[in-house]
Amino acid sequence: MSDDGDFDMQDDEDYGFEYDEDSGGEGEVDVENSYYTAKSQRDEPDVALASFQKIVDDEAAAGEQGEFGFKALKQMTKLTFRNGRYDEALKHYKTLLTYTKKGVTRNVAEKSINGILDYVSAESKLETGRMQEFYEVTMTALEEAKNERLSTKTNLKLAKLWLDRHEYPRLIKIIKELHASCAPTDDGADVDSSKGTLQLEVYALEIQMYGETKNNKKLREIYEKSLRVRSAIPHPRIQGIIRECGGKMYMSEKDWAKAQIDFFESFKSYDEAGSPQRIQVLKYLVLAHMLMDSTINPFDSNETKPYKNDKEIVAMTNLVSAYQRRDVHEAEKILKDNQATIMDDPFIRFYIDDVLRSLRTQWILEIIKPYTRIEIDYLARQLGISSDEIEEILVSLILDDKIQGRIDQVSRRLDLDRHKALETKRYAALDKWTTQLTSLQSTMLGKSSNAGAPERSAGMGMGMGMGTGMGMGMGSSFGGALGSSMMGGAGGLMSGLMGSWGASGSGDVWA
Repeated sequence: MSDDGDFDMQDDEDYGFEYDEDSGGEGEVDVENSYYTAKSQRDEPDVALASFQKIVDDEAAAGEQGEFGFKALKQMTKLTFRNGRYDEALKHYKTLLTYTKKGVTRNVAEKSINGILDYVSAESKLETGRMQEFYEVTMTALEEAKNERLSTKTNLKLAKLWLDRHEYPRLIKIIKELHASCAPTDDGADVDSSKGTLQLEVYALEIQMYGETKNNKKLREIYEKSLRVRSAIPHPRIQGIIRECGGKMYMSEKDWAKAQIDFFESFKSYDEAGSPQRIQVLKYLVLAHMLMDSTINPFDSNETKPYKNDKEIVAMTNLVSAYQRRDVHEAEKILKDNQATIMDDPFIRFYIDDVLRSLRTQWILEIIKPYTRIEIDYLARQLGISSDEIEEILVSLILDDKIQGRIDQVSRRLDLDRHKALETKRYAALDKWTTQLTSLQSTMLGKSSNAGAPERSAGMGMGMGMGTGMGMGMGSSFGGALGSSMMGGAGGLMSGLMGSWGASGSGDVWA
């Protein structure tokens, strides 16, 4: 492994060094030997540090800054940091940064700085203030070296660190600096093409911050700005983050359909980037799919089908099947048996109650179909939940006009108004019929008035004839009602029909 690789404490030198007669002479070979000797002494930190320091001092005495002095300082930073000697580590790191101006190439410097900052950021025991010092000295050195590209990358790294640590005031400050370097327009639509990708990365950080702080107003604002950025070729992972946060935003607004679209786009982006987050977002996609009450299986698409049998997804696949069968008991068993893969995620756990409520509602609607009354406690026992929860669901169904009835809280039962619902349909049909007949009467009277008195008389005769004829076929009282309606308006029809039902008693049901 190269010495400029990941910032770890393993043997990280490039062992394939080829010696060349003209590569630097005896002096360079001696300093290289001294460096490897010092590395072999790392089990004795103080001895190794003294050997590394001699290499640095020898270069300083010669007025030089060379490759092995830079490597020695990097090892000294590693060694002291690993042993919790953070002040010494920071001192060695500051000296190392002076080598980035001319001692090593820009690529070597960038790789080493990134490795050190990653290691520092991962140290949970390091105080926030001390960690910020490492970043501040880095930014100062990069500004002096006029390395704008690495300076921006370092700021992004620091912003991600503050986001992970929930240091939102510090994060907001860094985001403002990053926005200034992007120089966006007011609406974010026409960002410089060379900085559009950076702009999206900054938006992704903002969206995550506002998502975590539940500031949906700002979240929507930044989310919509990010969708308007066209002059960028972002990494798929960034698009995945933006779309994932957008899906969560729509979920909080209970807009399941839009959430499902965003989660699907996020899943595709994460999948393209090879990010393990794709599995978690696929779970969110399945969750949104169930909440929107879709009958389509989310694993039927070409993008999601390969993950159908993934061990992390199988539980969600089974949950979808139970949901589509409206099998509430099987769904509850799946959730109970798969706590780790489903319920351990706080986001899924927050919305799983909506899934269960939807299933329980559908189950109740099916179970009460044959009954005119049913005990609330019986429904509670069947679903394994409290009577208060059942009552809450029933109240919602009544208010949403999904069932016609009332809750008798004394006897703790639901009384269903089956006959009232039938009569409501019957009166609605009669009202529609009356309206049509009124319209027909107005049309006929209008035509007869235009044709003159003889034709009016003929029209009236026709009305009487229709009433009499229909009365012969449908019963005298109903025929009289219809005839009266042609003469005296729709009110006559309704009076006649009511009289007809009164006379007929328990006649045929109309629907």
